[in-house]
Amino acid sequence: MACCGDVPTMEALAAVNLLRERVPDLRIRVVNVVDLMALQPTSEHPHGLPDEEFDQLFPVGVPVIFAFHGYPWVIHRLTYRRHNHDNIHVRGYKEEGTTTTPFDMCVLNNIDRFQLTLDAIKRVPRLKSQVDAAEQWYSEAIQRHKLYVSETATTCPKSRTGAGQNNNSLTRWSPRSDFEAWETSNADLLTR
Repeated sequence: MACCGDVPTMEALAAVNLLRERVPDLRIRVVNVVDLMALQPTSEHPHGLPDEEFDQLFPVGVPVIFAFHGYPWVIHRLTYRRHNHDNIHVRGYKEEGTTTTPFDMCVLNNIDRFQLTLDAIKRVPRLKSQVDAAEQWYSEAIQRHKLYVSETATTCPKSRTGAGQNNNSLTRWSPRSDFEAWETSNADLLTR
């Protein structure tokens, strides 16, 4: 999992937490890119990483899900000469959205934790048997999110925790949260 930008980084970390819950034996590395020019070879930019260092961060043959706060093509152009370029899948800005919640903008542009989790499961060959269940889980999570946003015009408390409920430095949601109360009172909407 790779990321660049504050919101994509939080979503990537939340996706890693979800992956650890769903697939505990999956080895996951998070690479937070602060200097985009490091993605280029040293021959192209003075900040560029040598091929050996780039390959250590993004090994050949290993799928990379890259959450980016800009246009996805930027990452593809910066990495097109790299060995693992074909395995880098970028999620980024698609010019989707309107006045809505910050997390809903992530959902509309497919850089949310649910999409990143699904992307990872789809790209790890040994998880092929879990793809259908993961797609169903993703669909249900997004449906719940969209219903909650349309009813309350706020972000679901479970999505406000950033990197996940287990992170003590972030606000935790409680089992008696507004979302859970809303979900219980609107159970008929969720089953349609």
